[in-house]
Amino acid sequence: MKLAPNLHRLGNDLVACYLVDTPDGITLIDAGLPGHWRDLQHELRSLGKSVEDIRGLVLTHGDSDHIGFAERLRRDHGVPVFVHAADAVRTRTGEKPKTPLGTVRVGPMLGFFGYSVSKNGLRTHYVKEVVEIGDGDVLDLPGNPVIIGMPGHSPGSVAVHVPVADAVFVGDALTTRHVLTGRVGPQPAPFTDDPAEALASLDRIAGLKASWVLPGHGAPWRVSPAEVGETIRKA
Repeated sequence: MKLAPNLHRLGNDLVACYLVDTPDGITLIDAGLPGHWRDLQHELRSLGKSVEDIRGLVLTHGDSDHIGFAERLRRDHGVPVFVHAADAVRTRTGEKPKTPLGTVRVGPMLGFFGYSVSKNGLRTHYVKEVVEIGDGDVLDLPGNPVIIGMPGHSPGSVAVHVPVADAVFVGDALTTRHVLTGRVGPQPAPFTDDPAEALASLDRIAGLKASWVLPGHGAPWRVSPAEVGETIRKA
């Protein structure tokens, strides 16, 4: 799905990842579930591009529903996978703390689970080699992504600011569709390691210039980053 010039979404409101297309090549933000590989191929064909045009994949964090096709891309096509150092182990092994589920509605939860199954989400392929990044890094990739540390959902959660796409990619720092309740609209994300820290981290994107704030779950959000923290806290 084309959201704007240079900016495309793979997946849907249940699980999404993103493609930034520039004259210098393509940068991917997150890798969804393994079955999103087909979505990637379809989007590349629509652009007249191929996997060989992808210069790098930046992960907002290391959870299984964000690293889906990352190892395939790295192993088979030599595309480097970038992740914050604090989430490197999670990305390579899946090791993470257990978090309480909180409120759950059976229908939406089963819908999320069913979609994950349809996209081969039960077979996680961890990433054997990653390039570790940190807060403030500007990556030498198409669009020059800027890394903003957003600890809370996980220790190494980040936002990725890509000015050419007029977008900030926030992973699970927030959600616009709760995968366990089906509630839509901007709100805190479930499965968060430290909810208080996650809310505090939202202030770290407030000064960025962008028209899109793009989560890993839920509809794309057209909003100034300056409004995000207050909106999520009210939710």
